[in-house]
Amino acid sequence: MINTEKQGVIKEGKVTLLLAFTIVLVIMNTMMFNLALPDVAKDFQLSASSTSWIVTGYSIVFAMASITYSRLSDFVPIRRLFIISLLSLSLAAIAGTFSDSFLMLLLVRILQASGAGAIPALSLNLISRYVPVERRGKAMAVIMSAVSLGLGLGPVVGGAIVEYLGWHVLFIVTAVTLLCVPLYVFMIPKEQPRKGAFDALGALLIGAGTTGLLLYLTNHSWIALIGGIVSLILFAIRIRAAKNPFVLPALFRNRSFLVLSVVGIAGYISSFATLYLLPQILVKQYGLSAIEAGLVIFPGSFLAIFVSRKAGKIIDLRGNGSIIRFVPLLLLLSVVLFAFFQGTSYVAILFIYILMSISFTILSSSISNEISRLLPPAQIGSGLGLFQLLQFFSGAFGVATSASALSWQKSLPIKTAYSNIYWGLAIIVIIAIGCAFMYLQAQSRKQPASLRGATDMD
Repeated sequence: MINTEKQGVIKEGKVTLLLAFTIVLVIMNTMMFNLALPDVAKDFQLSASSTSWIVTGYSIVFAMASITYSRLSDFVPIRRLFIISLLSLSLAAIAGTFSDSFLMLLLVRILQASGAGAIPALSLNLISRYVPVERRGKAMAVIMSAVSLGLGLGPVVGGAIVEYLGWHVLFIVTAVTLLCVPLYVFMIPKEQPRKGAFDALGALLIGAGTTGLLLYLTNHSWIALIGGIVSLILFAIRIRAAKNPFVLPALFRNRSFLVLSVVGIAGYISSFATLYLLPQILVKQYGLSAIEAGLVIFPGSFLAIFVSRKAGKIIDLRGNGSIIRFVPLLLLLSVVLFAFFQGTSYVAILFIYILMSISFTILSSSISNEISRLLPPAQIGSGLGLFQLLQFFSGAFGVATSASALSWQKSLPIKTAYSNIYWGLAIIVIIAIGCAFMYLQAQSRKQPASLRGATDMD
């Protein structure tokens, strides 16, 4: 980030840790509030459908913020975008502590999501832009381990706060991000604005399309599904006609990018579906409290931090090929083990989730790193933003389909119902393994024959 190699390494480390700390708070903010929904429904006398809008609205805006801020970073200084998103998140959190109505709470959560969704996407863009390729793997691994830590800490911290202090206190945890703003001002490089235009119509169409599909997945609204599909068709037409499209059409013609994205998407579907299912399994089958269930999940997220750092060094030394080749197999193993053993013991669940969390974290960091290497510099911002959108949508898809699958299997024993869902996830991971093989074969064919033996793609 600065001229000398030694100073650059030190500053990269500090900035990466700052990004990781912020992402932990952002992901915790996303996860913690799910545990508060029963209390919120009781306090405001809400129906289940009304309460679901708190989650649905947050999810929609979070997904749109990720791709919007990524696209803006192509011509707006990234430090300015970080500051705007952090202020949106933290000031909304402060306002949230005073929420005294459902409408105010909903507005606060949407404003939070508009800032929270930007942080992971901007972090990946910042690393891709300023960290050299030979050290980028380690930085990406730290970012993805922060995501895993946030996913693990969210249920534990959120459950404890809701049970002992009340759901309003959840906002105080997120408000800590306000203290990070001065650090971002001094530590993020100052950039000059570049020429560019924001495709508002394209953003509106993909937002409407994403909203329609998510509403269908969560509320099973056919009208929303039809509206979403029509919006996405219009979006496809728009990006081919616009001078500065919201998403670059070249990304949809890049087969390697699309195939590689499928591998990352499978990891998100499996991870988010599992984080939705495990609390229910642990509470319903084993009689654990919400906090105890969180403590079973937490070790997997915590250990992923240490393993991912080792994986980051491997990426920097040998590239992403070996991880893309073998780690999906570990993800498949964890899904199959859940299908067989989720009904035997919560201790078994603890160890299997450790395997899944480590596999998900390593795979996600490697895929993000590979995308940053695969795409031309002019496409990285748009490409990572689209990948983030696909990841978040796939996570929501995993949760929604898991919930629907449970309702479809009401007549079956609950252990059997959970196992069937994991067999379905196994099929998705097998498809991802096939895509990983296709990607590596394609990359190997692009290299001169004299160099293939010296790369990790063999």
